[in-house]
Amino acid sequence: MTNVRPAQRIEWIPIERITVVNPRLRNKRVFREIVANIAQIGLKRPVTVTRRAEADGPFYDLVCGQGRLEAYQELGQKEVPALVVSADTEDCLIASLVENCARRQHKAIDLLQDIGGMKARGYSESEIARKTGLSYDYVHGVARLLEKGEQRLLVAVESKTLPISVAIEIAEADDHGVQRALHEAYENGLLKGKKLMAAKKLVEARRRRGKHLQVNSSQSQKMSSAALINAYKEDVERKNELIRRANGAHDKLILIVEAIRRLQGDEEFTGLLEDESLATLPAEIQQRVVGERASA
Repeated sequence: MTNVRPAQRIEWIPIERITVVNPRLRNKRVFREIVANIAQIGLKRPVTVTRRAEADGPFYDLVCGQGRLEAYQELGQKEVPALVVSADTEDCLIASLVENCARRQHKAIDLLQDIGGMKARGYSESEIARKTGLSYDYVHGVARLLEKGEQRLLVAVESKTLPISVAIEIAEADDHGVQRALHEAYENGLLKGKKLMAAKKLVEARRRRGKHLQVNSSQSQKMSSAALINAYKEDVERKNELIRRANGAHDKLILIVEAIRRLQGDEEFTGLLEDESLATLPAEIQQRVVGERASA
């Protein structure tokens, strides 16, 4: 059991006073996504630090949030919102591990519900934006979607499948208005390619199954025998298709190798190739032709 006492409030702390005591290498692509996300909508969760008293202090050791801290620094920020906890070095390392493990269990909808919880406790949207480091527009949009019970749209917003502005338009529109919102988002470059297709599927799922997600695993439907048979048949068909394609490629390869072998036996053709300095073949093809000739 660790002795980390939870923080009571968020403080803005100079980044230069925070030390990453347990630095980790980070995937560059993932880090760029973090930076872009924070630049667009702000910091969703403050970093967590512990205070370290020194002569020129105070200074702070990072408990968790290295990626967020470095992204904030990358964006040229001098201060970062942080939860300050009381803990020694060992407890900080344990707390960091626990926090990372616990984060894997969170669903996007759970994180977004925190905004609704703060609003229910009396915080204004401006206060929530200031305390969380999120943009006001993002907080306002999430609050509107929460009020309408738009769980599907909220998850799409969190996963960056759908811009918050488009999600709000969909939530407040009828069926015709939803299609118009998607069309306008496409025209304005907000939805393109795969994201547009995903948005259309989302809208259709919302129309057929409602705004809410079925998150209770105890209510998940068991696969019926008919569904199991269909899944098996589909899997068999996919494998048969792969076999057909592999056999087709093999037959074409044999045809090409045989054609090359016969052409190499044509003295007039090989003489023409030599005159044009094209008498050699890539080593892999030549080995295959020689192998076919030997087997013949």
